[in-house]
Amino acid sequence: MAALDATIALVTGGTRSVGKGIALGLGEAGATVYVTGRSVTDRGVAAITRAGGKGIAMPCDHDDDDAVSAVFEASIGEAGRLDVLVNNAWGGYSRLRNRAANKGFKWKNPFWQQPLELWDEMHRVGVRSNYVASALAAPHMIERSSGLIVNISFYAARRYYGNVAYAAAKAAVDAMSRDMAAELKPHGVAVVSLYPGHVIDKKSKPTPKRESSQFVGRAIAALAADPAILARSGEIQEASVLAHEYGFTDIDGVRPVRFDTL
Repeated sequence: MAALDATIALVTGGTRSVGKGIALGLGEAGATVYVTGRSVTDRGVAAITRAGGKGIAMPCDHDDDDAVSAVFEASIGEAGRLDVLVNNAWGGYSRLRNRAANKGFKWKNPFWQQPLELWDEMHRVGVRSNYVASALAAPHMIERSSGLIVNISFYAARRYYGNVAYAAAKAAVDAMSRDMAAELKPHGVAVVSLYPGHVIDKKSKPTPKRESSQFVGRAIAALAADPAILARSGEIQEASVLAHEYGFTDIDGVRPVRFDTL
């Protein structure tokens, strides 16, 4: 029996890169994983089922509160509960992914040269979306006196990484995790921020300096399977550190080194 065979998880923004790997990592541990995204399809989540879990596509735009609410109502109505919520949806990379429509955009331009809309893109889907999804999940987790909410963040919350709006968004995510944890811990629900390292979608050869997106999912699976998870609630977790503490490896059999320090 896999560690998460009886676990119901929901991963927001799970159609590509980190989110897709997170869903796969939970799936290989046996979880039933509801995956949201604007372009998510049944075919897109089939790998989760092949890995040993069950992947369920839930098309959703996390900039639309009604759509998000409908996803939670449908998924929890179907599954009967929600054990793990991973807030990964992120609107901050749209300009990088569509350079043709955003000519002249440079990630490391100083903040006064950045489009003001960049702030809104990162904070609407990346901060506010985390808040909304967590608010929808919390009552169901409180009812069962258990659950885990994982907010994907990064070291930019702690030090300068070349983009002011990005750092502010990640710092806000960490603050939310800390304060949500304070309010939810008495109800048996844990909340953490998780820092991936340098993530690549696939590894062509073993390397400790990169993390596959699936490795991030394995970190969350380890957290979800930990009966003492409440002891970590409110804290920042690092995927690479968790690999050493829980004893799992990346898909290349390597345990990645820390990307940075807290």
